[in-house]
Amino acid sequence: MSLVEFLKRRLVSSELDEQIDRIGKPIGSLGYDPWGYNNDTLKIGYAITREIFEKYFRVEVDGIDRIPAEGPVLIIANHSGQLPIDGLLIGFALASRKTRPRIPRAMIERFFPTVPYLGNLLNQFGAVLGDPVNCAKILANDEAVIVFPEGVRGSGKLYRDRYQLKRFGNGFMHLAMKYKATVVPVGVVGCEETIPALANIKPLAKVLGLPYFPLAAPVVLPAKIHICVGEPMFFDDDDIPEEQVTARVELVKAAVGEMVKRGLNQRKRIF
Repeated sequence: MSLVEFLKRRLVSSELDEQIDRIGKPIGSLGYDPWGYNNDTLKIGYAITREIFEKYFRVEVDGIDRIPAEGPVLIIANHSGQLPIDGLLIGFALASRKTRPRIPRAMIERFFPTVPYLGNLLNQFGAVLGDPVNCAKILANDEAVIVFPEGVRGSGKLYRDRYQLKRFGNGFMHLAMKYKATVVPVGVVGCEETIPALANIKPLAKVLGLPYFPLAAPVVLPAKIHICVGEPMFFDDDDIPEEQVTARVELVKAAVGEMVKRGLNQRKRIF
């Protein structure tokens, strides 16, 4: 018996096993898709994530049914917390919803695949290198994609800058327009407190080839997390100048900001 089979038997409930199989994804004869996604690895990961989701972070989700059940979707969220915990929790919330669940992809920063073991593991969970070509192919396949337009500007922000949205790149809007993808704004509150960073040690980050090296807590703290999903947004595939594309991006950023505010208002305590 392989390690994957052993873990699957020990950790994955029949309910979760059947739910992931019902959602399904097009995979090859060896059990992987072109980006490395694997059904069995996802089942084990989600079995562990369920415990973290429900008992450690005690996640509350508002509006998850607003994410369309089919067709190309860009789930646009704020980014924070040093590690991609926010993407994992959004993905689990969508895959475990009662009505018409779906397994989203997550675009990850370029430095994560360079971390030993982490890159392959994230790929098997459905994460993909945050590259416009990858995102375009996935949208063309009518999938849902989680995108953090702040990039490392968001995940690497210091605690003093918590919940202050950084600049959004325009790339996702060009893709949304080209592939007629629904854009869904999402605000995540709580991840800023999971690994609060007091400083960025830039010289060490440069030596290690990392975008940042935070002076932060050596553990992931059990902050209570709120995920707030906004109303879907639609943008025509117009031939417009870049400044108008930027204006559309700012509309999405404002919608994400409103979801963050909603989460902060809902939060009764940090831990």
